Amino acid sequence: MSTIPADLTYTAEHEWVSAPSSEGVVRVGITDFAQDALGDVVYAQMPEPGTEVKAKEVVGEVESTKSVSDIFAPLAGEVVARNEELDTDSALINSDPYGKGWLLEIRLADPADLGSLLSAADYEQQVG
Repeated sequence: MSTIPADLTYTAEHEWVSAPSSEGVVRVGITDFAQDALGDVVYAQMPEPGTEVKAKEVVGEVESTKSVSDIFAPLAGEVVARNEELDTDSALINSDPYGKGWLLEIRLADPADLGSLLSAADYEQQVG
C-alpha cells in the first residue's frame, strides 16, 4: 500500500501539494503511488523560477525506465523554485517522494484554489 501523508492535499493526476507558507508558497511533488507506477525515475524536467503556470496545464515531465509522464500544475501561480538536486539525482523522486524528491514550489495566484484539491482520504479512495 502506498503512503499517503494526511497533512498534504492531492490531485487526480497523482501530485501532492503542501500547505502554503506564510508567503502563499506551496511545494509540489508526485505521490508514492505515482513514483511506484513509474518505476525508476531517470530524469525530471521542471520549469525555471519566474514561470507563470496555470492549473491543470503541463509544466514538466518525469522520465522513468518505463515511460515519460507529464507533470501538471496543481494550481495557478508563479514557480519560485525547482528542485535542483533532481538534476544530478532524479532517483530522489523514488526514494523520498514526499521529502527530498519534491519537484517545484509555486506562489499561488489565489490560495482559495487549494479547496479544489483532494484530501488524503479522498486520494486514498481514488487509488485504493
